Amino acid sequence: MSYLAKPKFQHPSLEVNALGFTHRDYEGSMSTLCAGCGHDSISAAIVRACFELSLPPHRIAKLSGIGCSSKTPTYMLGQSHGFNSVHGRMPSVLTGANLANRDLIYLGVSGDGDTASIGLGQFAHAMRRGVNMVYIVENNGVYGLTKGQFSATADRGSKSKKGVDATDEPIDLVALAIQLGASFVARSFSGDKAQLVPLIKGAFEHQGAAFIDVISPCVTFNNHVGSTKSFDYVREHNIAVNALDVITGRNTIEVDYAEGDRQDVVMHDGSTIRLHKLEADLDISDRSTAFATLERHRAAREIATGLIYLNENARELHEGLDTSLRPLNELGAEALCPGSKALQAINASLR
Repeated sequence: MSYLAKPKFQHPSLEVNALGFTHRDYEGSMSTLCAGCGHDSISAAIVRACFELSLPPHRIAKLSGIGCSSKTPTYMLGQSHGFNSVHGRMPSVLTGANLANRDLIYLGVSGDGDTASIGLGQFAHAMRRGVNMVYIVENNGVYGLTKGQFSATADRGSKSKKGVDATDEPIDLVALAIQLGASFVARSFSGDKAQLVPLIKGAFEHQGAAFIDVISPCVTFNNHVGSTKSFDYVREHNIAVNALDVITGRNTIEVDYAEGDRQDVVMHDGSTIRLHKLEADLDISDRSTAFATLERHRAAREIATGLIYLNENARELHEGLDTSLRPLNELGAEALCPGSKALQAINASLR
């Protein structure tokens, strides 16, 4: 039996924010993800950002789809509204909730499979419509709940747990978000708290579609090929009556490096990724510069991190539709059902 609820008591001297809440007031249940999973670091960064911004927990609505990443809203913001939708459908559910109640602060948490495969169309329309939301993808390049198959963001040439090479071109969600019309677009690494927390805070402060792609290592499905201690090798060379996985805990991968610098990060399987933190003087307001930056670092086999594109003059969904300033649940029958004359006038305007 697992006891996932955290104890209610807390130290009386804990730091409080402008609302009088402590960091604990923004936490959720105990995580059931693998020890060392980058997703837990992202949850911690979201908690820290909400605490530092003094966001009222009851005004935050957190929504997700299906996958390891989409489980994480359970582990944060336990006093906020929450909805776990079906696979790939989080953006449309969030859009509907947003249109019904514009007073809430919307956070969408998804994964590279949930967003870049089955939910790609939903992601595209949420970005192009300018839904006022923070959309975070916890990107590990694999389907963690179904034994580590490649997702659509896996780099060509990368190896799966079984040693199979990825042969398809990856989908770059950052470039796609910029092309589709997102007005705040960033990429980060789950272990870079110093960069990730400010990016999340900036996304919450932004009015419009804010998207952050966070590279998040999977500790379970990146065992290197050739090891005689790997799960696959033991399974292939053992006659067993059933198949079991023993997942050992790993240390969380963390990095700390300056703007403009590169950092090689050794993953749990011994492979290395190269991060490049963008320079502070980069022109983030120009879309063509953003695309050129992404392509330049991709060609150098580097992952560009930081705020990549920002449009401060973007129009969010409610402005385009001229919706009610009041949430729909606060409107009376007279406003919601104005009568046949109003309906006839609307129909006439559309002819």
